[in-house]
Amino acid sequence: MRWVERTPHEIRTEEYVRIPMSDGVTLAGRLWLPRDADRRPVPAVLEYIPYRRRDLTAVRDSMHHPYIAGHGYACVRVDLRGTGDSEGVITDEYLEREQRDAEEVLAWLAERPWCDGSTAMMGLSWGGFAALQVAARRPESLRAIAASSFTDDRYGDDFHYMGGCLLSDNLAEAGTTFAYATCPPDPEIVGPAWRRMWLERLEANRPWVVEWLRHQRRDDYWRHASVCEDYGDLRCPVLASSGWADGYSNAVLRLLEHSDAPVKGLVGPWSHRYPHMGYPGPAIGYLQEVVRWLDHWTKGRDNGVDRETGLWAWMQESVPPSTSYVERPGRWVHEPGRPSAGVEDHALSLSEYRLLPLEERRNTTTRTVRSPLSVGQFAGKWASYSAPPDLPYDQREEDGGSLVFDTEPLEERLEILGAARVVVELSVTEPVAMVAARLCDVGPDGAATRVTYGLLNLTHREGHEHPRPLVPGERYRVEITMNGVAQVFPPGHRIRLSLSTSYWPLAWPPPRPVLLSVHPERSSLVLPVRPERADGTDGLDGFGTPEAVPPIPSTRRRPGDHRWSVHRDMATDRFSLEILKDGGILHLDDIDLDMTRKAHEVYEAVGEDHTSVSGRTAWTMRFSRGDWHTRTETCTVLDCTEDEFRVHATLDAYESGERIFSREWTEHIPRDHV
Repeated sequence: MRWVERTPHEIRTEEYVRIPMSDGVTLAGRLWLPRDADRRPVPAVLEYIPYRRRDLTAVRDSMHHPYIAGHGYACVRVDLRGTGDSEGVITDEYLEREQRDAEEVLAWLAERPWCDGSTAMMGLSWGGFAALQVAARRPESLRAIAASSFTDDRYGDDFHYMGGCLLSDNLAEAGTTFAYATCPPDPEIVGPAWRRMWLERLEANRPWVVEWLRHQRRDDYWRHASVCEDYGDLRCPVLASSGWADGYSNAVLRLLEHSDAPVKGLVGPWSHRYPHMGYPGPAIGYLQEVVRWLDHWTKGRDNGVDRETGLWAWMQESVPPSTSYVERPGRWVHEPGRPSAGVEDHALSLSEYRLLPLEERRNTTTRTVRSPLSVGQFAGKWASYSAPPDLPYDQREEDGGSLVFDTEPLEERLEILGAARVVVELSVTEPVAMVAARLCDVGPDGAATRVTYGLLNLTHREGHEHPRPLVPGERYRVEITMNGVAQVFPPGHRIRLSLSTSYWPLAWPPPRPVLLSVHPERSSLVLPVRPERADGTDGLDGFGTPEAVPPIPSTRRRPGDHRWSVHRDMATDRFSLEILKDGGILHLDDIDLDMTRKAHEVYEAVGEDHTSVSGRTAWTMRFSRGDWHTRTETCTVLDCTEDEFRVHATLDAYESGERIFSREWTEHIPRDHV
């Protein structure tokens, strides 16, 4: 990272800005803007998230917003209602009230004397979601957005139900939001009202996973705020970015494919991070790109970004399997139009053990598999954060319980860009079943690096709105779409397709073990092959060195601890994945605050008992200053029978070591074809 000490505009900061909502609630914001903005008004840029601007995101915010403000913008970081120092409560994500609040914030910003009437939005993850969702509502002042690590499909391409399969991240992220939503405001900002506001949050909240489990199929709950329902709603120019290691890369490709709005898509090798902080590297000068994007669409500068739309993708070279990479070798490639226009479908037929050219398709023996529940322990996280190391391990650990189809060693280099898909004719022995499909790069030494994967709940074979049970023994022809990716397969390597009937703990398994029969003679793998170009769209120079303003001072009082561990007890046949994310104690020097956030997740099962699977996520959040000490502890446990999911959750809050609030929940939710 290159630290920028001076920007074109000298800025000033207002730590606490009160923004009134139409229902009487006040939201809290922090403002950075040029010192002369009252005389020379500028566009306003909003980042709108629930992650506490005064403490938990303060270090990151101090790197981004002063940089953008220093290039001639008024940047405002606003806490959603019920989070940080904003009034009210938050009990779920992307609600109608949340989006109306955002529209009111934008209207308020446009009316400030230091704003020229134009606004924009930016954000990562929830902030990227918010920017896209609000843009589709077309607020009058909004001119452009910069969204990172987001989705346009809340049901099928978020951490909830991938291919109709329940993801374990549905529980993990519910634990995160449950923990953040029950934290107190800061008494230095809100004064004596802090305790009343905290108790309101504690009283209003419940385990978020319960509501998400009540909607196991695509219904109106998920259609709300899913921009993919009507891309025509989106008219606002979008700078859209994500990473191949993230869970959200597909939305960038879909926006480019379906939206008529100007879209510049950036997909690097990164995990769930901003591109200028991208890991695995190489990171890019993303803040410079944001400034250029906003300069054109909010200030009318002819800097050429309107001619840089299309997809800019990091074509990843082959690497050995690892749970963490410092950098992924590769190069930038550009598809100036729709991403699918520059690729060609290349189909391979499934043989008994091979992937063959279609002209060599042959009748082969039906292949069967009943995967052990342990297939998936080395799958990594649905959306990698690269801390702790959470990328997929060598897939040979998984292939022993899968059906495996390999090409012959490649004679020539092959590159793919986009979403591979598997068309497979199959039958199963149970009315509820799933298939996990993995595409791997197999080196000459046999090591298997997962390139991409896809899941399909087979009861959702005709769509996610109206699942139907399968008839055991009946043949079905289904298509499994994998996550989009840009990847090189070198000469001498093999391409491997692996199919399994479970992928735990990444996805919740079906109620009972399933024997899957695949009929290879009517099945194929379709690869999106991108020919190498000689037209100047390959070997691009990239996007400059990452830049930011130096962060605010902080002191690490206790180091963090991050672990990702797989355990197996051979005596009891119990196996588990344990994840520890302990941020230690960080002291924010400017506000004299200590903060701690610690998450502990455990996913386990016993033998082949599909009703033994369970997940547990526990969080501890601490904030302290002087004689003010608060702590919240949240825990959510999810397990199941063949017929229902069972949730048990607890919430405890402490002030100066004394427990002031305690609540416990037990909920049973029927399984709906999952």
